[in-house]
Amino acid sequence: MNHTFVVLAFGESDYLEMCIQSVLNQTYHSKVVIATSTPNGFIQGLADKYQLSVVENPDGPKGIGYDFDFAVTVADTPYVTVAHQDDTYEPEFAAEVMKSVSEQTIIAFTDYHEQHDGVDVRSNTNLRIKRILLSPLKHPLLQKPKWVRRRVLSMGNPICCPSVTFHRGVIKENIFESDMKSNIDWLAWERLSKKTGSFVYVPRDLMMHRVHDEATTNQLIRGNMRTNEDYQMFCLFWPKWIATILTKIYRKSEDNIK
Repeated sequence: MNHTFVVLAFGESDYLEMCIQSVLNQTYHSKVVIATSTPNGFIQGLADKYQLSVVENPDGPKGIGYDFDFAVTVADTPYVTVAHQDDTYEPEFAAEVMKSVSEQTIIAFTDYHEQHDGVDVRSNTNLRIKRILLSPLKHPLLQKPKWVRRRVLSMGNPICCPSVTFHRGVIKENIFESDMKSNIDWLAWERLSKKTGSFVYVPRDLMMHRVHDEATTNQLIRGNMRTNEDYQMFCLFWPKWIATILTKIYRKSEDNIK
């Protein structure tokens, strides 16, 4: 077996069971395991129901980035997808991803859609912009050059984290470890963009990312913390004066999207 879904569970999510069902209902046979830093009866009950093992993070709930790094290490297969507990995957997700990977793959990721208040959103301004940014990576010859990957990431974060499958043979270090709150995944992709290998993009809508309209999330997006983190990220790709301009544009576009 070459692929594992690690379902990253936290607290008591109303959507965790749907996530578990979606990764078990794959046309490609993958291992499935639950990882958590907040073990409780709710998570264990669902694990027992579906005969899944639960692996507890010994470091406890230090932060989402640390949880992600731990989840990647839980798998004992070459490829691992960290499934977010609120999201769901199409039955062909694993099959299409595994068909696309090779020994040169660093990460593989798919297109996706969102769900807002129970309504599937297949296309909106946010999704269209991300698909445009990712369009160079549709071409296999452009998935390997580092400069292409970095240019894709230099204008924002178009890669949906729960759609990403990691190649553990290439990724041996902690890539999510960070004090950031909102751009943890963008920083991880930036770190991986420096590696030799490929970012494999599967331009098929193969998963659903549930968007929560929560006060904490909105505060991060609208507040100075998110703006400061965006600026930090742009500075990894651009001179500071350009990073300042891009941060202002990015902030305005997010206000319009949200």
